[in-house]
Amino acid sequence: MDFETVCIHGKRRVTEATGALATPIYQSATFAHEGLDDSGATGSGYDYTRQQNPTREQLEYRIADLEGADEAFAFASGMAAITALMELFLPGDRIVASGDLYGGTYRLFDQVLSPKGYRFEYGRDTDALIALITEDTKAVFVETPTNPMMNLFDIRKIADAAKAAGALLIVDNTFLTPYFQRPLDLGADVVLHSGSKYLGGHNDTISGFLAVKGEALAEKLRFILKTTGAGLSPFDSFLVLRGIKTLPLRLEKAQENAKAIAQILSENKKIASVRYPGLPSHEAYELATAQMTGFGAMLSFSVTDAALVPQILRRVKLIQFAESLGGTESLITYPLLQTHADIPEAERLSIGIDDRLLRLSVGTESAKDLIEDLTQAIG
Repeated sequence: MDFETVCIHGKRRVTEATGALATPIYQSATFAHEGLDDSGATGSGYDYTRQQNPTREQLEYRIADLEGADEAFAFASGMAAITALMELFLPGDRIVASGDLYGGTYRLFDQVLSPKGYRFEYGRDTDALIALITEDTKAVFVETPTNPMMNLFDIRKIADAAKAAGALLIVDNTFLTPYFQRPLDLGADVVLHSGSKYLGGHNDTISGFLAVKGEALAEKLRFILKTTGAGLSPFDSFLVLRGIKTLPLRLEKAQENAKAIAQILSENKKIASVRYPGLPSHEAYELATAQMTGFGAMLSFSVTDAALVPQILRRVKLIQFAESLGGTESLITYPLLQTHADIPEAERLSIGIDDRLLRLSVGTESAKDLIEDLTQAIG
């Protein structure tokens, strides 16, 4: 079954007694049983929504099918998913991560977990990351493409190194979704998503997902989700299920727009550099074409003069100055003061996050209108 069909129907179709095409919102905290044989405690049916809910279950089936996972788990946010994942590890455990992480992930690692004794080390590229993987490494955590610098990591090479060390490989696939990248097929053990972004696709819900290979790992995460109570609500599950139905259509249009915008920006004399994996000038363009089936719709660019930043953010009309990404609306973000404000200045600058950098989440509007809006804002 092709990806587009799975987005709409899933592989594990459940026939509703009513014949409803859309999965109903089971807005119930608890479920009654006819007797002991029908109790969720015996493995048949549902007991309590914190443990499982029929709407959330259908969404988890859909995510697992799209990622090629054995199981998937839906959380109240992407950060809730990462936090639950970290419950697999103990203080003193060593975790290697890509050096250019989303600011919220870095904040969790640096300000919440490190003070408790968790040990994090960061590699700026594939070779540097692999060099850090040793026999005492418990997990490798990678974003690719990274947020906001759009750096790429070679998932296959890192998977081989992680496997040799007996470490889990976790890949944040938020920017590309399984439509453009399938990390589990490349050797990863766990795939992470902020479902608030492309999976939901409409900037109207917060969610997070973990998709995993292996029943033993899935069983541990199922227990953590049930025990910590971070599962996604029925209504939000419904919204993400609805959003996934148009995922391929939205991504294709947004990517088409992003390619056009990246090219136009790269030709503008007031733009110092453009970071987009779909440009042949990107240093990892060959890896992108080998590892990904598309380049996505996220890009970052640096202006020649920091004074242009407030001008652009003030002048944009169609494009909205707002955090987040992956919706139908195009959004422009200033990582220095928004998504990556909690990263120490020296660390930010070493990555490339300075006062001239802007991140653009390209939506599904007319490419012509978006280009005209950016051009007039830049001046």
